[in-house]
Amino acid sequence: MGPLEGVRVVEFAGLGPGPFCGMLLADLGADVVRIDRRGSRGGLMGALGATSLLDRGKRSIALDLKDAGDLTVVRALVQRSDVLLEGFRPGVMERLGLGPAEAHSANPALVYGRMTGWGQTGPLASSAGHDIGYIALTGALGASGRPDERPAPPINLLGDFGGGGVFLALGVLAALLHARATGQGQVVDAAIVDGTAVLTTMIHGMLGDGVWTDRRGVNLLDTGAPFYDVYRCADGQFLAVGALEEQFYAALLAGLGLADDPTLPDRSDPRQWPALRERFTSAFAGRTRAEWWAVFEGTDACVAPVWSLLEATTDRHNRERGVFVEVDGRLQPGVAPRFSVTPGSVGRVPAVGEHGAEIRAELGL
Repeated sequence: MGPLEGVRVVEFAGLGPGPFCGMLLADLGADVVRIDRRGSRGGLMGALGATSLLDRGKRSIALDLKDAGDLTVVRALVQRSDVLLEGFRPGVMERLGLGPAEAHSANPALVYGRMTGWGQTGPLASSAGHDIGYIALTGALGASGRPDERPAPPINLLGDFGGGGVFLALGVLAALLHARATGQGQVVDAAIVDGTAVLTTMIHGMLGDGVWTDRRGVNLLDTGAPFYDVYRCADGQFLAVGALEEQFYAALLAGLGLADDPTLPDRSDPRQWPALRERFTSAFAGRTRAEWWAVFEGTDACVAPVWSLLEATTDRHNRERGVFVEVDGRLQPGVAPRFSVTPGSVGRVPAVGEHGAEIRAELGL
């Protein structure tokens, strides 16, 4: 049933990082009740006619937060929950009479998780935004991409999910431990700008030590180094190379047939990186991705094929490890991390309002 069995969560419907946090908790066994908007899920997903896999493993009740009777149901859910998750702009929950003060008055031990882009305070707190803007403001976007090209956002993985949903889950679980030890709940202010900035901590350390340049695409880990880059193969597909350490670099050269080449540029001299990149580019262009993967798979050269999203689901390692699973005919990533005693599980995606009668009965309503 997962390590969070017995933890009760009420999640207010939203998009992206908040629901992702709820999904993580549900995967690990929490009972997550999602309050959907009555009549329609709304938002971008609804406009696209899409059902979000982020709802997996949750129960759904459809309510109107402006209806007095439905607010009675909401308050009952809040009173019996351990965790509340909401992703509205600052002040919205307070105007509904569901802010932290009201919630803690009814449930002092409640962990009140708030997911926003800019945070609950600051000049931009009430402004609209999306992942691309949050990672832009923190410098993470400016550090991503080739030196002479526009910054390249990594879909919305870095801000929404890495800097947002994962940090909200971390904060909620930390606050839950405190609440269970003391009986005192608290507000978790999880802002995507905060979390994304934390993700750049190592780079800031390198920048301060003078071993990182404040320009994208010219450093060790941003494709500036030819031994940490992506190369095109003969069939137009790509390989990722991350041979940073000396022994891994030696394995890379061996696989490329360049181990004994006395004319190979010195990798320790950044001035020779352009010439070294040209040699690698020429070498990788000589075979297809599949041919190179046959050479490097299982070696310590730190080379991997760049799969598409669908190709990744058929990769041998991913298949044997069960990285992707199929539930109700839908292929999707499985549960992470993995637990030896209380493994989590992937639940089905509920229909909007599917569990309304069941939840009302549990509340005695």
